[in-house]
Amino acid sequence: MTPPAAGSRTGLFRTVRKHPAGALKARTVALVGNPNCGKTTLFNALTGLRQRVGNYPGVTVEKKEGRLALQDGIQCTLIDLPGTYSLLASAPDEQIATDILLGRASHTARPDLVVCVVDACNIERSLYLVSQLLDRSVPLVIALNMVDAAERNGITVRLRVLERELGVRVVPTVASKRRGVEELKRVIGQGAGAAGKSRQWRLPEPVQRECDELIGLLDEHHQLKGPDAFDEAAALLATDTADLERMVRYDPVLRDHVRRDHQRLEFLGVDRRSVFVEARYQWIRTLCAEAVSQEPRNGDTLTHRIDRIVTHRVWGIVIFAGIMALLFQSIFTWAALPMAWIHDGFDALSLLLTRIIPPGDLRNLLVRGALGGVAAVVTFLPQIILLFLFIGVLEDSGYMARAAFIMDRVMGRVGLHGKSFIPLLSSFACAIPGIMATRTIENSKDRLATMLVAPLMSCSARLPVYTLLIAAFIPARSVLGIFTAAGLTLLSMYGLGLFAALGMAWLFKKTFLKSSVPVFLMELPEYKIPSIRSVLVQVAERAYSFLHRAGTIILGASILLWFLASYPRMDGALPAERLQHSYAGLAGRFIEPVIRPLGFDWKVGIGLVSSLLQREMFVSTMGTIYNIDNANDEGGQASLRDRMNSDRDPATGLPTFTALTAVCLMVYYVLAMQCLSTVAVMRRETNSWRWPAFQIAYMSALAYGVTFVVYRAGLWLGLGG
Repeated sequence: MTPPAAGSRTGLFRTVRKHPAGALKARTVALVGNPNCGKTTLFNALTGLRQRVGNYPGVTVEKKEGRLALQDGIQCTLIDLPGTYSLLASAPDEQIATDILLGRASHTARPDLVVCVVDACNIERSLYLVSQLLDRSVPLVIALNMVDAAERNGITVRLRVLERELGVRVVPTVASKRRGVEELKRVIGQGAGAAGKSRQWRLPEPVQRECDELIGLLDEHHQLKGPDAFDEAAALLATDTADLERMVRYDPVLRDHVRRDHQRLEFLGVDRRSVFVEARYQWIRTLCAEAVSQEPRNGDTLTHRIDRIVTHRVWGIVIFAGIMALLFQSIFTWAALPMAWIHDGFDALSLLLTRIIPPGDLRNLLVRGALGGVAAVVTFLPQIILLFLFIGVLEDSGYMARAAFIMDRVMGRVGLHGKSFIPLLSSFACAIPGIMATRTIENSKDRLATMLVAPLMSCSARLPVYTLLIAAFIPARSVLGIFTAAGLTLLSMYGLGLFAALGMAWLFKKTFLKSSVPVFLMELPEYKIPSIRSVLVQVAERAYSFLHRAGTIILGASILLWFLASYPRMDGALPAERLQHSYAGLAGRFIEPVIRPLGFDWKVGIGLVSSLLQREMFVSTMGTIYNIDNANDEGGQASLRDRMNSDRDPATGLPTFTALTAVCLMVYYVLAMQCLSTVAVMRRETNSWRWPAFQIAYMSALAYGVTFVVYRAGLWLGLGG
């Protein structure tokens, strides 16, 4: 975009003259800001698809980096740090952000430049983090984001005043519309970050005097200097006196001095725990009074008017349920055509390989094994894309925070904190980030209870299993003229997972994890039109992750399964007989007596065992097994659901799969723990094998017991035929 002329005005935000261009100094740039400030949207706008996601070494905190293309083709690394309100970290993700910003992280170099994203609608709150960065002399640029929303709310920000008082560049942006993004890139490319003006805020004289004395002692006895010494002195003055004896890293002389400081300040009526925060905010309020003004508004904002309905005690729940029903209905309706295209594509590829490769093990390996297993999973890619597209739109619009607010009432009734809803909601995508998201829950028992039940939420890996079984065995009937039986069945599986999670959480909180439920405070951001670019970047990441698993783990497992299902060879025998006497068939028949009371046969048993690696492996396993079982078919990749639907038990002649079997399988997959990656993350988060083992045990028992009851009830109702 073309930058505005010097001294011009864009909306209510006055621009300032540009600094002279210079050589690029910033090779590593960190993006930091409060939660819900639009930081991730800005990161996606700056990097696009040139980003990678991993974990920081030794922790489960997500690490997101991207390549930022600047002027003249110069590239630098942009790090999207976890959201934080303060450099005084209270959670692992905040600690990661603080350590990187202050150069304490051994795994990541200190950034050359920090871009702090400030919400233009909540400048006062955001400036608290800015003031801490200034005190640390961090090379800083401020991205004043969502200025369009601030303009709509009548907020005027005098950028000249803000830049003068802070001593750093302030660039107005609207990340969702890419406004100001090019200007921000120019500022980054110029290396225009300044250390700013530190310690503009002032403490009350008695507190400052005690703080200065402590800084001197810390310098003398512990070699702490500058901002490190000040922060440590502030922490010592604010800490509980009773905790001083446990601070063995300090000598008795220093502890005695701090104890006397506590007594003097308390005698003077100083609130030691809040005085440092209040002093910062006093300066911030003074700054905002000069740099920010807001026109009086008549009536409520659009956000408030929408929230009257969306967060209503009754209508809020109805709207939430309707949105979820629409989501799952669309997964079946809208994904049908692209799924058919993908199936036809694999079918054509299968026919091509069949024609150019002579008969034998190589052709069977490629067509029946590798291609059959991968095709069975990749066919469901459109549904995965639609699921994450809906989730991305709901998150980016601001609705997800309202969903958490609505569900807080339900959370409280089962003893969970309202913050537990966000991890549980994240678990609809994957239990791993859901478990990681529990780090924001302060109470350790609430956090553990949430981690224990998070895998009960139906993750995206279960979606291929559900849709395969629903499409094959649930009749395509219309319900109320709007929904279909297939869509409502899928919704019921997700509802069952949520119900089971809340029920088990209630049981845990009433027994060995009993504790009081703290008050739930959560910021409700303004509604906004979702950034299509940002949503599509997130969807692309998820799609790539899904295809990466299909092309690596699932491909390898499919090849291995083909070998186990094809050997030892029985020349002259029928394909079904060869499969029964293969290594995989023998293993399935070995566990069949255990799963037969649930209505499952040995083929399902093979799928259940393979699902321990990843849940979607059930689909690829069935694809491989039924390709081998129909090895005489030379017509390409026949529909897996058609083959499952037509499968018959050779002993009885009855269908191997029925609608009841399909329902029981889905119920089992809702409740069972079948993901080794989740177990590994649970081990790392709890630092013990005790809780992962307990989680596996209780979920396995729950899945077996409930599935057994459902199967027996179905037989009693005559649904087994």
